[in-house]
Amino acid sequence: MAKLPIITVPNPLLKTVSAPVEEVDDNLRSLMDDMLDTMYAAPGIGLAAVQVGRPIRLLVMDVSEEDQEKNPQYFVNPVITWTSDELATYNEGCLSVPEQYADIDRPAECKISYLDYHGTEHNIHATGIFATCFQHEMDHLNGIVFIDYLSPLKKSIAVRKVKKLVKEEE
Repeated sequence: MAKLPIITVPNPLLKTVSAPVEEVDDNLRSLMDDMLDTMYAAPGIGLAAVQVGRPIRLLVMDVSEEDQEKNPQYFVNPVITWTSDELATYNEGCLSVPEQYADIDRPAECKISYLDYHGTEHNIHATGIFATCFQHEMDHLNGIVFIDYLSPLKKSIAVRKVKKLVKEEE
């Protein structure tokens, strides 16, 4: 398995609406495995395929606590079928916006339909950090980064800081 490079803002690919996955096959499973390795190494709790340069409707997550056994999850062609009216605020970060965080309001619960690692369809009800992380990653599939919810000034400051950080790392 390979660690993939993660693209950062303001890369225009992050504004791309990702295309549906045609087939869950060994090539896609290999990409999912690589994405999971990349996410764990970063470290992060979620990663969308577009963040590693593949604008397809695929994301991986693991919201288990550090002291718990890892619980990787794979979502192919995920769809949010319902969201609650109640909101939850979470201080979000993003692997494509390193070292930047902001409180974001999202529906506290959502229902999700998706295909898993083997192409089997599932429908689940998500709550808590799982619901927040899932919605954050779904935004990536729709060309939205969490800083898009901030004021134009706060967003431009975050992008400027990321550009500086990336330049320093090169």
